[in-house]
Amino acid sequence: MVPEAVEAMAARLGEVGNPSSLHASGRAARRLVEEARETLAAALGARPSEVLFTGGGTESDNLAVKGLYWQRRSEQSGRRRILASAVEHHAVMDAVLWLAEHEGAVVEWLPVDRTGRVHPDTLEAALAADPASVALVTVMWANNEVGTVQPVDELVAVASAYDVPFHSDAVQAFGALPVDFAASGLDAMTVTGHKIGGPLGAGLLVLGRTVDLVPVLHGGGQERDVRSGTLDTPAIVGLAAAAEVAVKLRAERAEGVGALRDDLVRRVLDLVPDAVLGGDPVLTPDHRLPGNAHFSFPGCEGDALLLLLDARGIECSTGSACSAGVPQPSHVLLAMGVPEGLARGSLRFSLGHTSTQDDVDAVVEAIGPVVERARRAGQNGVRQ
Repeated sequence: MVPEAVEAMAARLGEVGNPSSLHASGRAARRLVEEARETLAAALGARPSEVLFTGGGTESDNLAVKGLYWQRRSEQSGRRRILASAVEHHAVMDAVLWLAEHEGAVVEWLPVDRTGRVHPDTLEAALAADPASVALVTVMWANNEVGTVQPVDELVAVASAYDVPFHSDAVQAFGALPVDFAASGLDAMTVTGHKIGGPLGAGLLVLGRTVDLVPVLHGGGQERDVRSGTLDTPAIVGLAAAAEVAVKLRAERAEGVGALRDDLVRRVLDLVPDAVLGGDPVLTPDHRLPGNAHFSFPGCEGDALLLLLDARGIECSTGSACSAGVPQPSHVLLAMGVPEGLARGSLRFSLGHTSTQDDVDAVVEAIGPVVERARRAGQNGVRQ
């Protein structure tokens, strides 16, 4: 967490007051919540009434995907198709699969190119095939594993022409890329706090003011009757403080983190010549997240690489953190056409506002010996 978020949150942790209550403590808490909502709306290019507080990115994704599907199906029973990119985070992917299993949804995974990008003509073809059957489109703004940035504005324009609501998981994008909800034309957008230096367990669903959806939770009717539950005032205040800092320093941070990432990519590929850079090879913010470096190392197992690096104090991931430890190659890489064997030997390095040149140097110093040791371990395993 950034210091500003820690300070703002800590100052409120000892205070009582339910923002939904009418007594003095409740009104004071409500004032803090609404001030935070206004701060977040300004940071996101949205109206305050469009900012709905949730418990994080997974909840926001589920609320958007399920809620939009149920709403559209209730209005027109024939709208059961969900168009989703094949590289979505599991928070979207698993929600979509649940709807297919339990609610009669027909799922169509939009294919991506070798960089992990959905092309507008791909979406156009899927919609044009039977526009009256589509309930919603969901395509993430930027990929959490390989960092590829999607052409969100172009994709939204295609869906809008068919009057189909569009949701985007912008968890990775906000704070790293220019994100403007109103300008994008999106109907719903997911954001979470811990990706921008805010608290864990605090997120947002940005929902267009004219967009209706069926709630997942029922109770007190908070947040436009879309997300019931007592609001976590300290976490909301901390989230708003982090968002304000993230937007203010975004360009400066993106430049600094991007330079470190570029150095890491160049030096790793020099040291391990057969390593493969995953995602878009164009290392600019309009193509790839500035803090993302993804590599595949032939002849290695990703878990072995991860543990060997972890022993040296270097923390990385074999894929999205939510699916780490599952002994299967990443669905993102497979959708991009990466061979299964190569996909198994992949690592993602994420750099952020606390990253330094020393961190990059440490990875560079370790990567050669670690890859060699992992390959030897893999060869021994094959012999056995």
